[in-house]
Amino acid sequence: MITGELKNKIDNLWEIFWTGGLTNPLDVIEQMTYLMFIHDLDDSDNTRAKEAAMLGLPYESIFAKEVQIGERTIDGSQLKWSVFHDFPAAKMYSTVQEWVFPFIKELHGDKESAYSKYMGDAIFKVPTPLMLDKIVTAMDGIYEQMAQIKNADARGDVYEYLLSKIATAGVNGQFRTPRHIIRMMVDMMEPKANEIVCDPACGTSGFLVAVSDYLKENRKQEVFFNRQNKEHYMNHMFHGYDMDRTMLRIGAMNMMTHGVDNPFIEYRDSLSDQNPDRDKYTLILANPPFKGSLDADIISPDLLKVCKTKKTELLFLALFIRMLKVGGRCACIVPDGVLFGSSTAHKAIRKELIEGNRLEAVISMPSGVFKPYAGVSTAVLIFTKTGHGGTDNVWFYDMKADGFSLDDKRSETKENDIPDIISRFHALDDEKDRKRTEQSFFVPKEEIVSNDYDLSINKYKEVEYVAVEYPPTSEIMAKLDELELEIGNEMEALRNLLGL
Repeated sequence: MITGELKNKIDNLWEIFWTGGLTNPLDVIEQMTYLMFIHDLDDSDNTRAKEAAMLGLPYESIFAKEVQIGERTIDGSQLKWSVFHDFPAAKMYSTVQEWVFPFIKELHGDKESAYSKYMGDAIFKVPTPLMLDKIVTAMDGIYEQMAQIKNADARGDVYEYLLSKIATAGVNGQFRTPRHIIRMMVDMMEPKANEIVCDPACGTSGFLVAVSDYLKENRKQEVFFNRQNKEHYMNHMFHGYDMDRTMLRIGAMNMMTHGVDNPFIEYRDSLSDQNPDRDKYTLILANPPFKGSLDADIISPDLLKVCKTKKTELLFLALFIRMLKVGGRCACIVPDGVLFGSSTAHKAIRKELIEGNRLEAVISMPSGVFKPYAGVSTAVLIFTKTGHGGTDNVWFYDMKADGFSLDDKRSETKENDIPDIISRFHALDDEKDRKRTEQSFFVPKEEIVSNDYDLSINKYKEVEYVAVEYPPTSEIMAKLDELELEIGNEMEALRNLLGL
């Protein structure tokens, strides 16, 4: 959580971009991403040099040699943040624009620099030398403040705070999933040290970051003190795909600022026949786009076999089933229409979840959860891929509050069902005797099948109506007469007081 002076410094940096003419939040974060990358390149190079010196090993800095950029050859040390940040504004600007940005693009094939492959098409958009000078000074202040905090997650928290400023939905129906909802889903799934995790519509990699944080908090010994597990965590555990290159770049940076060296974050249309992934992942966490525009000609044919539709939310469910290994689990967010839609495709995907796999839980969320981005009602589906059924009873929970007001302001409130959802989900044996009038309950598979596989909680929830007894009409009329007389007396007293 970013508070106090560090928060003020980040807000001031944001204002420098804003007043300088960069007003699109994605552009601002993208430019910050590039500059953080350049700063970190210098830091990591210095760290590796020190480590090599301590161990008596040879190490050659990436800035040590002369660097060829276009037709010019320059001294590599001038590309270091710690060098150019002392240059006069005009010289700093030309150095960054003409030398540093081309340099980071050419690092694309450098395996020593995991960040570099996401910077291949970087475009420098800072418009003036004075603005760059202010940005570099502000960023130096932020890094100094982070160093004083001495918190391993400070850089990740800074990046999360930056991402919270993205308050606009994309044209293809994607919008930022609230961090506390992501964390709820991860806590429910309890990731293990050997997971292979994927988000096929990863955006800023929020779900992958949350899995990383969960493992640090709950399985630190198992993951980080075991060489094999740590290597898996750093290089093979996390997979994310998206069609928005800006989001990919931000998502990759987000992962790396949270300590994952080599996340597999790639450009890919997950729904197309170019996506080869089958039976590959043990855990999928996702909030796929609900209203994406889709080219029907490139949809993978095997997804259309499960449900013939152009609706992205249905096709993504079919995709999750295909991508999971047998025994793999999925927690995903879907719009309410998926739960009760009456089209053939809607029924087909619900039938596949229930008859072909094991559907475990449906958590209905209030419509305000995604405000101010959207007011759509959503639910979380949790299922395990079995390939041969296994659904006996489905657990339903009616979330009424998520710890924030359900209006555009989203102010913090005391009412919060999330801790209760997590604790009940991890003790489902205690849920069997709950009545349909309670906030959570089980529904047997047979009843769901008889209702056309309808998964909306209102279909099964029972509402207790409490009879209200009113006094007889004569008594109400007598009370009204009494009030009218009392008002008349008061009005008369007021007139006398005013001498009317």
